Amino acid sequence: MEYSSIVFFFLLLLSTSCRAAFDPSCSSSSSSDSELSIFHIYGKCSPFTPPNVEASSWLSTVMKMASNDPKRLSYLSSLAAQKPTIAPIAPGQVINVGNYVVRAKIGTPGQLMFMVLDTSNDAAWIPCSGCVGCSSTVFDTNTSSTFASLDCSASECTQLSGASCPTVGSGSCSFNRSYGYASSFSATLSHDTLGLGNDAVPNYAFGCINAVSGGSVPPQGLLGLGRGSLSLLSQSGSLYSGVFSYCLPSFKNYYFSGSLKLGPLGQPKSIKTTPLLTNPHRPSLYYVNLTGISVGRVSIPIPSELLAFDPNTGAGTIIDSGTVITRFVQPVYTAIRDEFMKQLKGPFSSLGAFDTCFAATNEEVAPTIALHFTGLDLKLPAENSLIHSSSGSLACLAMAAAPNNVNSVLNVIANLQQQNLRILFDTANSRLGIARELCN
Repeated sequence: MEYSSIVFFFLLLLSTSCRAAFDPSCSSSSSSDSELSIFHIYGKCSPFTPPNVEASSWLSTVMKMASNDPKRLSYLSSLAAQKPTIAPIAPGQVINVGNYVVRAKIGTPGQLMFMVLDTSNDAAWIPCSGCVGCSSTVFDTNTSSTFASLDCSASECTQLSGASCPTVGSGSCSFNRSYGYASSFSATLSHDTLGLGNDAVPNYAFGCINAVSGGSVPPQGLLGLGRGSLSLLSQSGSLYSGVFSYCLPSFKNYYFSGSLKLGPLGQPKSIKTTPLLTNPHRPSLYYVNLTGISVGRVSIPIPSELLAFDPNTGAGTIIDSGTVITRFVQPVYTAIRDEFMKQLKGPFSSLGAFDTCFAATNEEVAPTIALHFTGLDLKLPAENSLIHSSSGSLACLAMAAAPNNVNSVLNVIANLQQQNLRILFDTANSRLGIARELCN
Protein backbone atom coordinates (compact mmCIF):
# COMPACT_ATOMS: atom_id res chain seq x y z
CA MET A 1 0.00 0.00 0.00
CA GLU A 2 1.35 3.46 -0.86
CA TYR A 3 2.36 5.95 1.86
CA SER A 4 -0.43 8.39 1.03
CA SER A 5 -3.01 5.59 1.20
CA ILE A 6 -1.81 4.55 4.67
CA VAL A 7 -1.99 8.15 5.86
CA PHE A 8 -5.47 8.53 4.42
CA PHE A 9 -6.73 5.45 6.28
CA PHE A 10 -5.01 6.57 9.51
CA LEU A 11 -6.59 10.00 9.33
CA LEU A 12 -10.04 8.52 8.84
CA LEU A 13 -9.70 6.74 12.16
CA LEU A 14 -8.22 9.66 14.11
CA SER A 15 -9.93 12.69 12.54
CA THR A 16 -12.78 12.98 15.05
CA SER A 17 -10.43 12.97 18.06
CA CYS A 18 -7.64 15.15 16.65
CA ARG A 19 -9.36 17.93 14.80
CA ALA A 20 -10.38 20.09 17.81
CA ALA A 21 -6.78 20.31 18.93
CA PHE A 22 -5.79 22.23 15.82
CA ASP A 23 -8.67 24.52 15.01
CA PRO A 24 -12.00 25.19 16.72
CA SER A 25 -13.82 24.62 13.44
CA CYS A 26 -12.51 21.05 13.43
CA SER A 27 -14.50 20.18 16.54
CA SER A 28 -17.94 20.18 14.91
CA SER A 29 -19.59 16.81 15.30
CA SER A 30 -20.68 14.60 12.43
CA SER A 31 -24.34 14.30 11.67
CA SER A 32 -24.18 10.57 12.40
CA ASP A 33 -22.08 8.33 14.64
CA SER A 34 -21.41 6.13 11.62
CA GLU A 35 -19.77 8.97 9.66
CA LEU A 36 -16.07 9.86 9.65
CA SER A 37 -14.63 13.18 8.59
CA ILE A 38 -12.24 13.38 5.66
CA PHE A 39 -9.75 16.21 5.21
CA HIS A 40 -6.62 16.86 3.23
CA ILE A 41 -3.36 15.50 4.62
CA TYR A 42 -1.97 19.06 4.88
CA GLY A 43 -5.23 20.85 5.64
CA LYS A 44 -5.77 22.95 8.76
CA CYS A 45 -7.36 20.02 10.61
CA SER A 46 -4.45 17.70 9.89
CA PRO A 47 -1.84 16.85 12.56
CA PHE A 48 0.82 16.62 9.84
CA THR A 49 3.21 19.45 9.00
CA PRO A 50 3.34 20.45 5.31
CA PRO A 51 6.66 19.96 3.45
CA ASN A 52 9.20 22.80 3.44
CA VAL A 53 7.71 25.01 0.77
CA GLU A 54 6.90 28.68 0.68
CA ALA A 55 4.61 29.30 3.62
CA SER A 56 2.28 31.47 1.58
CA SER A 57 2.00 29.09 -1.34
CA TRP A 58 -0.57 26.31 -1.01
CA LEU A 59 -0.14 25.83 -4.76
CA SER A 60 3.49 24.88 -4.21
CA THR A 61 2.42 22.20 -1.76
CA VAL A 62 -0.04 20.74 -4.23
CA MET A 63 2.50 20.82 -7.06
CA LYS A 64 5.05 19.06 -4.86
CA MET A 65 2.57 16.29 -4.08
CA ALA A 66 1.49 16.00 -7.74
CA SER A 67 5.07 15.25 -8.72
CA ASN A 68 4.49 11.67 -7.50
CA ASP A 69 1.49 11.16 -9.81
CA PRO A 70 3.48 9.69 -12.74
CA LYS A 71 4.66 6.81 -10.53
CA ARG A 72 1.11 6.08 -9.43
CA LEU A 73 -0.20 6.23 -13.00
CA SER A 74 2.50 3.81 -14.03
CA TYR A 75 1.38 1.46 -11.26
CA LEU A 76 -2.29 1.76 -12.25
CA SER A 77 -1.41 1.16 -15.91
CA SER A 78 0.43 -2.02 -14.96
CA LEU A 79 -2.76 -3.32 -13.34
CA ALA A 80 -4.86 -2.49 -16.38
CA ALA A 81 -2.33 -4.00 -18.79
CA GLN A 82 -2.08 -7.45 -17.20
CA LYS A 83 -1.71 -10.08 -19.91
CA PRO A 84 -3.23 -13.55 -19.97
CA THR A 85 -1.06 -16.58 -19.26
CA ILE A 86 -0.43 -18.36 -22.56
CA ALA A 87 1.60 -21.53 -23.11
CA PRO A 88 2.32 -22.62 -26.73
CA ILE A 89 0.80 -25.85 -28.11
CA ALA A 90 2.01 -27.94 -31.05
CA PRO A 91 0.97 -31.24 -32.64
CA GLY A 92 2.81 -34.16 -31.07
CA GLN A 93 4.76 -34.90 -34.22
CA VAL A 94 7.44 -32.51 -32.91
CA ILE A 95 8.37 -35.39 -30.57
CA ASN A 96 6.83 -38.23 -32.63
CA VAL A 97 3.60 -38.76 -30.65
CA GLY A 98 0.00 -38.62 -31.83
CA ASN A 99 -1.27 -36.14 -29.26
CA TYR A 100 -0.78 -32.42 -28.72
CA VAL A 101 2.02 -31.09 -26.53
CA VAL A 102 2.41 -27.92 -24.50
CA ARG A 103 5.70 -26.15 -23.85
CA ALA A 104 6.38 -26.22 -20.11
CA LYS A 105 9.31 -25.88 -17.73
CA ILE A 106 9.97 -27.83 -14.57
CA GLY A 107 12.39 -27.10 -11.74
CA THR A 108 14.68 -24.22 -10.74
CA PRO A 109 16.18 -23.24 -13.09
CA GLY A 110 13.42 -24.40 -15.44
CA GLN A 111 14.08 -27.36 -17.72
CA LEU A 112 12.08 -27.36 -20.98
CA MET A 113 9.69 -30.27 -21.54
CA PHE A 114 7.08 -30.87 -24.24
CA MET A 115 4.26 -32.36 -22.20
CA VAL A 116 1.19 -34.07 -23.67
CA LEU A 117 -2.02 -32.14 -22.96
CA ASP A 118 -4.60 -34.46 -21.38
CA THR A 119 -7.99 -33.23 -20.16
CA SER A 120 -8.98 -36.67 -18.85
CA ASN A 121 -6.04 -37.10 -16.47
CA ASP A 122 -5.28 -35.24 -13.27
CA ALA A 123 -1.75 -35.93 -12.09
CA ALA A 124 1.19 -34.80 -14.20
CA TRP A 125 3.98 -37.26 -15.05
CA ILE A 126 7.53 -36.41 -16.05
CA PRO A 127 10.43 -38.78 -16.89
CA CYS A 128 13.22 -38.19 -14.40
CA SER A 129 16.96 -38.79 -14.39
CA GLY A 130 17.82 -42.46 -13.93
CA CYS A 131 14.58 -43.62 -15.58
CA VAL A 132 14.74 -47.09 -17.13
CA GLY A 133 13.12 -47.29 -20.56
CA CYS A 134 12.62 -43.53 -20.94
CA SER A 135 13.72 -41.37 -23.86
CA SER A 136 16.91 -39.32 -23.77
CA THR A 137 15.01 -36.20 -22.65
CA VAL A 138 14.46 -36.43 -18.91
CA PHE A 139 14.13 -34.00 -16.01
CA ASP A 140 17.42 -33.82 -14.14
CA THR A 141 16.28 -33.69 -10.53
CA ASN A 142 19.83 -33.15 -9.28
CA THR A 143 20.16 -29.74 -10.89
CA SER A 144 16.89 -28.31 -9.55
CA SER A 145 17.18 -26.45 -6.26
CA THR A 146 13.44 -26.76 -5.57
CA PHE A 147 12.90 -30.48 -6.24
CA ALA A 148 11.79 -32.84 -3.48
CA SER A 149 10.21 -36.27 -3.28
CA LEU A 150 7.01 -36.58 -1.26
CA ASP A 151 6.56 -39.25 1.38
CA CYS A 152 3.42 -41.07 2.37
CA SER A 153 2.52 -38.49 5.01
CA ALA A 154 2.04 -35.77 2.37
CA SER A 155 -1.56 -34.71 1.71
CA GLU A 156 -0.99 -35.13 -2.04
CA CYS A 157 -0.24 -38.82 -1.49
CA THR A 158 -3.62 -39.40 0.11
CA GLN A 159 -5.26 -37.79 -2.94
CA LEU A 160 -3.42 -40.06 -5.37
CA SER A 161 -5.38 -43.06 -6.54
CA GLY A 162 -3.41 -46.29 -6.25
CA ALA A 163 -0.59 -44.84 -4.14
CA SER A 164 1.72 -47.46 -2.69
CA CYS A 165 3.21 -46.92 0.77
CA PRO A 166 5.17 -49.15 3.14
CA THR A 167 3.19 -50.61 6.01
CA VAL A 168 5.74 -49.29 8.48
CA GLY A 169 7.29 -45.82 8.48
CA SER A 170 6.80 -42.96 6.08
CA GLY A 171 8.63 -43.92 2.90
CA SER A 172 8.31 -42.41 -0.57
CA CYS A 173 4.84 -42.22 -2.12
CA SER A 174 5.04 -44.34 -5.28
CA PHE A 175 2.47 -45.45 -7.85
CA ASN A 176 2.04 -47.39 -11.10
CA ARG A 177 -0.07 -46.43 -14.10
CA SER A 178 -1.15 -47.94 -17.39
CA TYR A 179 -1.39 -45.62 -20.36
CA GLY A 180 -2.28 -46.05 -24.01
CA TYR A 181 -1.76 -49.38 -25.70
CA ALA A 182 0.00 -52.05 -23.60
CA SER A 183 2.17 -49.46 -21.81
CA SER A 184 2.80 -48.64 -18.17
CA PHE A 185 5.18 -46.80 -15.87
CA SER A 186 6.18 -46.52 -12.23
CA ALA A 187 6.79 -43.19 -10.53
CA THR A 188 7.49 -41.46 -7.25
CA LEU A 189 5.27 -38.58 -6.22
CA SER A 190 7.40 -35.43 -6.06
CA HIS A 191 7.04 -31.69 -6.28
CA ASP A 192 8.82 -28.79 -7.93
CA THR A 193 8.10 -25.49 -9.66
CA LEU A 194 6.03 -25.79 -12.85
CA GLY A 195 6.46 -23.01 -15.42
CA LEU A 196 3.73 -22.23 -17.97
CA GLY A 197 4.01 -19.06 -20.03
CA ASN A 198 5.20 -16.36 -17.63
CA ASP A 199 3.71 -18.08 -14.59
CA ALA A 200 5.43 -20.30 -12.04
CA VAL A 201 3.37 -22.68 -9.91
CA PRO A 202 5.47 -23.59 -6.85
CA ASN A 203 5.43 -26.99 -5.15
CA TYR A 204 3.59 -28.63 -8.03
CA ALA A 205 3.01 -32.32 -7.29
CA PHE A 206 3.75 -34.75 -10.15
CA GLY A 207 4.87 -38.30 -10.77
CA CYS A 208 8.63 -38.54 -11.26
CA ILE A 209 8.81 -41.52 -13.63
CA ASN A 210 11.56 -44.02 -12.86
CA ALA A 211 10.66 -46.89 -15.22
CA VAL A 212 8.62 -47.28 -18.42
CA SER A 213 7.33 -50.33 -20.27
CA GLY A 214 5.84 -50.08 -23.78
CA GLY A 215 5.84 -47.29 -26.33
CA SER A 216 2.68 -45.30 -25.54
CA VAL A 217 3.80 -43.36 -22.47
CA PRO A 218 4.42 -39.71 -23.49
CA PRO A 219 8.23 -39.41 -23.83
CA GLN A 220 8.48 -35.98 -22.15
CA GLY A 221 5.62 -36.29 -19.73
CA LEU A 222 1.95 -35.39 -19.44
CA LEU A 223 0.10 -32.39 -18.01
CA GLY A 224 -3.18 -33.35 -16.38
CA LEU A 225 -5.99 -30.85 -17.03
CA GLY A 226 -8.82 -32.89 -15.53
CA ARG A 227 -11.07 -31.84 -12.66
CA GLY A 228 -9.52 -33.98 -9.92
CA SER A 229 -7.53 -32.93 -6.85
CA LEU A 230 -4.06 -33.26 -8.41
CA SER A 231 -4.88 -31.53 -11.71
CA LEU A 232 -3.41 -28.20 -12.78
CA LEU A 233 -6.67 -26.38 -11.95
CA SER A 234 -6.75 -27.80 -8.42
CA GLN A 235 -3.09 -27.31 -7.61
CA SER A 236 -2.97 -23.75 -8.95
CA GLY A 237 -5.84 -22.76 -6.63
CA SER A 238 -7.13 -19.24 -7.24
CA LEU A 239 -4.38 -18.43 -9.76
CA TYR A 240 -6.52 -19.56 -12.72
CA SER A 241 -9.97 -19.52 -11.05
CA GLY A 242 -10.87 -22.91 -12.53
CA VAL A 243 -10.75 -21.62 -16.13
CA PHE A 244 -8.63 -22.56 -19.13
CA SER A 245 -8.99 -22.89 -22.88
CA TYR A 246 -6.96 -24.18 -25.79
CA CYS A 247 -6.76 -23.92 -29.53
CA LEU A 248 -5.27 -26.97 -31.23
CA PRO A 249 -3.63 -26.28 -34.61
CA SER A 250 -3.96 -28.68 -37.52
CA PHE A 251 -2.32 -32.01 -36.73
CA LYS A 252 -0.26 -31.51 -39.93
CA ASN A 253 1.29 -28.36 -38.47
CA TYR A 254 4.93 -28.48 -37.30
CA TYR A 255 4.86 -25.31 -35.19
CA PHE A 256 3.85 -24.19 -31.72
CA SER A 257 1.08 -22.02 -33.12
CA GLY A 258 -1.66 -23.32 -30.82
CA SER A 259 -2.16 -21.97 -27.32
CA LEU A 260 -3.21 -22.94 -23.82
CA LYS A 261 -4.77 -19.94 -22.08
CA LEU A 262 -4.96 -20.15 -18.30
CA GLY A 263 -7.37 -18.11 -16.20
CA PRO A 264 -10.37 -15.90 -17.08
CA LEU A 265 -8.22 -13.10 -18.56
CA GLY A 266 -8.03 -13.14 -22.35
CA GLN A 267 -10.77 -15.70 -22.89
CA PRO A 268 -13.34 -15.11 -25.68
CA LYS A 269 -16.06 -12.66 -24.69
CA SER A 270 -18.60 -13.97 -27.18
CA ILE A 271 -18.70 -17.74 -27.17
CA LYS A 272 -21.52 -20.27 -27.24
CA THR A 273 -21.53 -22.64 -24.31
CA THR A 274 -23.05 -25.89 -23.13
CA PRO A 275 -23.29 -27.09 -19.51
CA LEU A 276 -20.56 -29.30 -18.10
CA LEU A 277 -21.96 -32.38 -16.40
CA THR A 278 -20.38 -34.03 -13.36
CA ASN A 279 -20.05 -37.75 -12.85
CA PRO A 280 -19.17 -38.47 -9.19
CA HIS A 281 -17.80 -41.87 -10.20
CA ARG A 282 -15.54 -40.36 -12.89
CA PRO A 283 -15.06 -36.81 -11.57
CA SER A 284 -12.06 -35.92 -13.75
CA LEU A 285 -13.91 -36.23 -17.08
CA TYR A 286 -15.56 -33.33 -18.90
CA TYR A 287 -19.03 -34.67 -19.72
CA VAL A 288 -21.36 -32.70 -21.98
CA ASN A 289 -24.89 -33.38 -23.17
CA LEU A 290 -24.76 -34.48 -26.82
CA THR A 291 -28.40 -34.36 -27.95
CA GLY A 292 -28.09 -35.30 -31.62
CA ILE A 293 -25.99 -35.57 -34.78
CA SER A 294 -26.69 -34.40 -38.33
CA VAL A 295 -25.17 -35.47 -41.63
CA GLY A 296 -25.85 -32.85 -44.26
CA ARG A 297 -29.46 -31.81 -43.73
CA VAL A 298 -30.47 -35.13 -42.24
CA SER A 299 -30.87 -35.50 -38.49
CA ILE A 300 -29.73 -39.02 -37.63
CA PRO A 301 -32.40 -41.05 -35.79
CA ILE A 302 -30.51 -42.14 -32.68
CA PRO A 303 -32.23 -43.74 -29.67
CA SER A 304 -31.89 -41.27 -26.79
CA GLU A 305 -30.43 -43.88 -24.43
CA LEU A 306 -27.32 -44.13 -26.66
CA LEU A 307 -26.48 -40.47 -25.99
CA ALA A 308 -27.94 -40.01 -22.50
CA PHE A 309 -25.71 -39.13 -19.56
CA ASP A 310 -25.78 -41.81 -16.87
CA PRO A 311 -23.33 -41.41 -13.95
CA ASN A 312 -23.99 -44.97 -12.77
CA THR A 313 -22.80 -46.66 -15.97
CA GLY A 314 -20.44 -43.90 -17.18
CA ALA A 315 -22.54 -43.46 -20.32
CA GLY A 316 -22.63 -40.14 -22.13
CA THR A 317 -20.23 -37.93 -24.08
CA ILE A 318 -16.93 -36.38 -23.04
CA ILE A 319 -14.59 -33.81 -24.60
CA ASP A 320 -11.05 -35.19 -24.55
CA SER A 321 -7.73 -33.79 -25.75
CA GLY A 322 -5.86 -37.08 -25.43
CA THR A 323 -7.87 -39.20 -27.89
CA VAL A 324 -6.97 -38.69 -31.55
CA ILE A 325 -10.18 -39.51 -33.47
CA THR A 326 -13.74 -39.28 -32.23
CA ARG A 327 -15.26 -42.56 -31.12
CA PHE A 328 -18.98 -43.24 -30.85
CA VAL A 329 -20.70 -46.29 -29.43
CA GLN A 330 -21.19 -48.81 -32.24
CA PRO A 331 -24.90 -48.15 -33.09
CA VAL A 332 -24.31 -44.36 -33.18
CA TYR A 333 -21.26 -44.62 -35.40
CA THR A 334 -22.99 -47.06 -37.74
CA ALA A 335 -25.92 -44.66 -38.18
CA ILE A 336 -23.55 -41.74 -38.96
CA ARG A 337 -21.46 -43.77 -41.39
CA ASP A 338 -24.43 -45.22 -43.25
CA GLU A 339 -26.03 -41.79 -43.80
CA PHE A 340 -22.66 -40.34 -44.86
CA MET A 341 -22.19 -43.12 -47.43
CA LYS A 342 -25.77 -42.75 -48.61
CA GLN A 343 -25.30 -39.05 -49.40
CA LEU A 344 -21.82 -39.33 -50.89
CA LYS A 345 -22.42 -42.51 -52.94
CA GLY A 346 -19.05 -44.18 -53.47
CA PRO A 347 -17.15 -46.40 -54.10
CA PHE A 348 -15.71 -46.79 -50.57
CA SER A 349 -12.74 -48.62 -49.12
CA SER A 350 -10.98 -49.06 -45.77
CA LEU A 351 -7.67 -47.68 -44.53
CA GLY A 352 -6.43 -48.80 -41.11
CA ALA A 353 -8.95 -47.76 -38.46
CA PHE A 354 -11.07 -45.91 -41.05
CA ASP A 355 -13.76 -47.88 -42.86
CA THR A 356 -15.27 -45.05 -44.95
CA CYS A 357 -12.63 -43.89 -47.44
CA PHE A 358 -13.27 -42.49 -50.91
CA ALA A 359 -11.50 -40.68 -53.74
CA ALA A 360 -10.26 -37.30 -52.51
CA THR A 361 -11.64 -35.74 -55.69
CA ASN A 362 -15.12 -36.20 -54.19
CA GLU A 363 -14.26 -34.36 -50.99
CA GLU A 364 -16.02 -31.16 -52.05
CA VAL A 365 -19.38 -32.92 -52.17
CA ALA A 366 -18.95 -34.74 -48.84
CA PRO A 367 -21.79 -33.82 -46.45
CA THR A 368 -21.08 -31.70 -43.37
CA ILE A 369 -21.36 -33.38 -40.00
CA ALA A 370 -22.83 -31.38 -37.11
CA LEU A 371 -22.78 -32.23 -33.41
CA HIS A 372 -25.70 -30.88 -31.39
CA PHE A 373 -25.21 -30.12 -27.71
CA THR A 374 -27.51 -28.41 -25.23
CA GLY A 375 -27.41 -24.74 -26.29
CA LEU A 376 -24.67 -25.29 -28.87
CA ASP A 377 -24.38 -26.65 -32.43
CA LEU A 378 -20.95 -27.47 -33.83
CA LYS A 379 -20.63 -27.86 -37.60
CA LEU A 380 -17.37 -29.65 -38.33
CA PRO A 381 -15.32 -28.18 -41.19
CA ALA A 382 -13.81 -30.68 -43.61
CA GLU A 383 -10.43 -30.73 -41.84
CA ASN A 384 -12.20 -31.79 -38.63
CA SER A 385 -14.24 -34.59 -40.17
CA LEU A 386 -11.99 -36.00 -42.92
CA ILE A 387 -8.43 -37.33 -42.92
CA HIS A 388 -6.29 -38.08 -45.97
CA SER A 389 -4.02 -40.94 -46.91
CA SER A 390 -0.31 -40.18 -47.03
CA SER A 391 -0.46 -40.03 -50.84
CA GLY A 392 -3.44 -37.68 -50.69
CA SER A 393 -5.49 -39.79 -53.09
CA LEU A 394 -7.99 -40.95 -50.46
CA ALA A 395 -10.12 -39.06 -47.96
CA CYS A 396 -11.62 -40.92 -45.00
CA LEU A 397 -14.33 -40.17 -42.49
CA ALA A 398 -12.20 -39.39 -39.41
CA MET A 399 -14.43 -41.14 -36.88
CA ALA A 400 -14.83 -44.70 -35.72
CA ALA A 401 -16.75 -46.99 -33.42
CA ALA A 402 -15.50 -47.44 -29.86
CA PRO A 403 -13.25 -50.53 -29.60
CA ASN A 404 -14.94 -53.61 -28.21
CA ASN A 405 -12.43 -53.89 -25.36
CA VAL A 406 -13.24 -50.53 -23.75
CA ASN A 407 -16.26 -49.00 -22.04
CA SER A 408 -18.70 -49.26 -24.93
CA VAL A 409 -21.20 -46.78 -23.44
CA LEU A 410 -18.95 -43.71 -23.73
CA ASN A 411 -18.78 -41.32 -26.72
CA VAL A 412 -15.51 -39.37 -27.00
CA ILE A 413 -15.13 -36.11 -28.96
CA ALA A 414 -11.41 -36.26 -29.77
CA ASN A 415 -8.66 -33.80 -30.67
CA LEU A 416 -8.82 -34.16 -34.45
CA GLN A 417 -12.41 -32.88 -34.28
CA GLN A 418 -11.22 -29.94 -32.14
CA GLN A 419 -8.64 -28.49 -34.56
CA ASN A 420 -8.73 -24.71 -35.01
CA LEU A 421 -11.40 -24.24 -32.38
CA ARG A 422 -11.10 -22.38 -29.09
CA ILE A 423 -12.38 -24.85 -26.48
CA LEU A 424 -13.16 -23.12 -23.18
CA PHE A 425 -13.34 -25.10 -19.93
CA ASP A 426 -15.00 -22.98 -17.25
CA THR A 427 -15.31 -25.24 -14.22
CA ALA A 428 -16.23 -22.33 -11.95
CA ASN A 429 -19.46 -21.85 -13.90
CA SER A 430 -19.80 -25.50 -15.06
CA ARG A 431 -19.79 -24.71 -18.75
CA LEU A 432 -17.84 -25.58 -21.89
CA GLY A 433 -17.56 -23.12 -24.78
CA ILE A 434 -16.60 -23.57 -28.42
CA ALA A 435 -15.69 -20.83 -30.91
CA ARG A 436 -13.99 -20.94 -34.31
CA GLU A 437 -10.35 -19.79 -34.17
CA LEU A 438 -7.60 -20.35 -36.69
CA CYS A 439 -4.40 -21.14 -34.82
CA ASN A 440 -2.35 -22.66 -37.63
